[in-house]
Amino acid sequence: MAHKLVIVESPAKARTIGKFLGRGYKVEASNGHVRDLPKSQIGVDEENNFEPKYITIRGRGEILDKIRKEARAATKIYLATDPDREGEAISWHLAGVLGIGEKEACRVEFFEITNKAVKAAIKSSRPINMDLVNAQQARRVLDRLVGYKISPLLWAKVRKGLSAGRVQSVATAMICDREHEIDEFEPQEYWNVSAQMKTENGEFVARFLSCDGNGELNTAEETEKVVERMKKASFTVESVRLSERRKHPAAPFTTSNLQQEASRKLGFTTLKTMQIAQQLYEGVDIEGEGTQGLVSYIRTDSTRVSDEAISAVREMISENYGAEYLPEEPNQYKSRKIAQDAHEAIRPTDVNRKPEAIKGSLTRDQYKLYKLIYARFVSSQMTPAVYDTLSADITGDGVVLRATGQHMRFAGFTAVYEESQDDAQVEQETGMPRLSEGEKAELKDVESEQKFTQPPPRYTEASLVRALEEKGIGRPSTYAPTITTIMTRGYITRENKRLHPTELGLVVTDMMKKHFPDIVDIQFTAGMEEKLDEVEEGGVDWHSVISEFYGPFKETLEKAEQSIEKVEVVDEVSDVKCEKCGAMMVYKMGRFGKFLACPNFPECHHTMALLKYIDVPCPECGGRLLERISRKGRKFFGCEHYPECQFVSWEQPVADKCPDCGGRMVKKRGRKGEVWHVCINEQCRRRIEAEAGGDGENNE
Repeated sequence: MAHKLVIVESPAKARTIGKFLGRGYKVEASNGHVRDLPKSQIGVDEENNFEPKYITIRGRGEILDKIRKEARAATKIYLATDPDREGEAISWHLAGVLGIGEKEACRVEFFEITNKAVKAAIKSSRPINMDLVNAQQARRVLDRLVGYKISPLLWAKVRKGLSAGRVQSVATAMICDREHEIDEFEPQEYWNVSAQMKTENGEFVARFLSCDGNGELNTAEETEKVVERMKKASFTVESVRLSERRKHPAAPFTTSNLQQEASRKLGFTTLKTMQIAQQLYEGVDIEGEGTQGLVSYIRTDSTRVSDEAISAVREMISENYGAEYLPEEPNQYKSRKIAQDAHEAIRPTDVNRKPEAIKGSLTRDQYKLYKLIYARFVSSQMTPAVYDTLSADITGDGVVLRATGQHMRFAGFTAVYEESQDDAQVEQETGMPRLSEGEKAELKDVESEQKFTQPPPRYTEASLVRALEEKGIGRPSTYAPTITTIMTRGYITRENKRLHPTELGLVVTDMMKKHFPDIVDIQFTAGMEEKLDEVEEGGVDWHSVISEFYGPFKETLEKAEQSIEKVEVVDEVSDVKCEKCGAMMVYKMGRFGKFLACPNFPECHHTMALLKYIDVPCPECGGRLLERISRKGRKFFGCEHYPECQFVSWEQPVADKCPDCGGRMVKKRGRKGEVWHVCINEQCRRRIEAEAGGDGENNE
């Protein structure tokens, strides 16, 4: 029977689209790229205008044979790989394999995988966009030249298995630079002074602002003099300022925003976020609806949203929240200057498909991420939150104190969603009594506290992604694989959500800075990204971009080969003996952090996990609890007496028992970063706020 053939990338997407198109169509999956540069050689002809040599990827032969067979029987072939540079290149390779002409309208794009969108896309096929293909080819060739030319040097001069890359080397250098900033930081002493004040209408807290015009307190002696002066002074409310503050909603998610927020709110790694987002995009079997793509395309740097989607969400807001939550005109958001704007922002494909309604059809992580995307999109089209604020200056004997307070008058978009920030203080309501200018204020108590300035914080995955985006390094599709690569190579580790450079990462970065400064230079790398964008726009020939880069790079490479000296990265020796050969084991870095390995490798392959105990007894047998890592990299807690004791918990147990029912309590992190001790008894679930900061992440 005659049919039309649609080729997509993933089997999951093929199943979803096949159900929408029905009879008359066959949908096959290429499983990603079918052709690529060979792994065994550089695969780029440096003497022939940098022409790439593509070969069929190992394991794709049978897939291609099946696609060719279906193509011979098809009346029409549609290439429906992902709607980005990478997807365009995959379609181009498939077209070459199947003998499809360059001008044939074979390319279709699914920006969301819904019945309506898929059928509309099939009707809007176009020829393959060679500008997009060439931009991807340029990136691939650039990365291959850098990787295959520098990596052998690292193998020879440092250790085997290392690699360099345009984006990964810059990301590693940024983390190393931050570590140097922290090491070189010299803390400065300062003091905070707060006063408990009282007027006729009530008590409030005011903080020291200045004394005789000086706003700094740097020593205990200075502070003590000010405190004594305050105790003798008579205070008067000098000025009162009442104002209104409006807080506007954040734009709907771009790829980097989603990765950052999922890291902060859900504890997801960038890789995990993209894996789950891909599932939501490709389609999930929803009870009563069948398989549906739940979100629009998930690799984007644009905040643009279609008129149809805006109209639907405005109608939903009006019906569910009321007219006061709906702005007169739709909220508009500007994308970043370098945004390609090829796709919409990430949004639900149907705003009436509420997370709670489909929770039973989703995995726990799918539900969390869909709920995050849904709430962010809905809130982006709502009215601002409105706060009444008060600021008062209280003076006495040359000392100026300032009291501030705020009260939410109207929730606006915060009724649905509020964006979190790295290392930011949580906004809180601060009550204030009514104050009048000229009234007397009595000092009830005064407290002083010594403080020291803090170094810049280490990057989290979220803040690193934001920094890479702000500096123009990489693009939406590159952030997750970049972070995964530098962790896998052992250049960085993740401890309590913070990224730390390893000794290996510091050594390699120092070598790269000395001998290949352009490769780790932020401005140079950002400029290269802009040139790739120009190739995509059809303004520059991709061969010229490579040629312009390669001339100076080749000279630098030749000098480096002569001048780089061998560097030995000495493994830290532990106090644990190898059970197989008796040697003292050394610390090594793996995908999930440090582990112990025998130094006599490859003669001895023995390895051991590092045991990390927590100071809480096992609730079942009283033994010690260990922090462990699952096969998928997720942290959990188990008893040291396993398998005799089967106790296991995803949440970290705490020593305290529930004050209400006496049950066991675990540590959980709230949506704004606060830490709670929560009773595991479903009939109790008592929550007690714990110390700020917590002990890291349990949701990797």
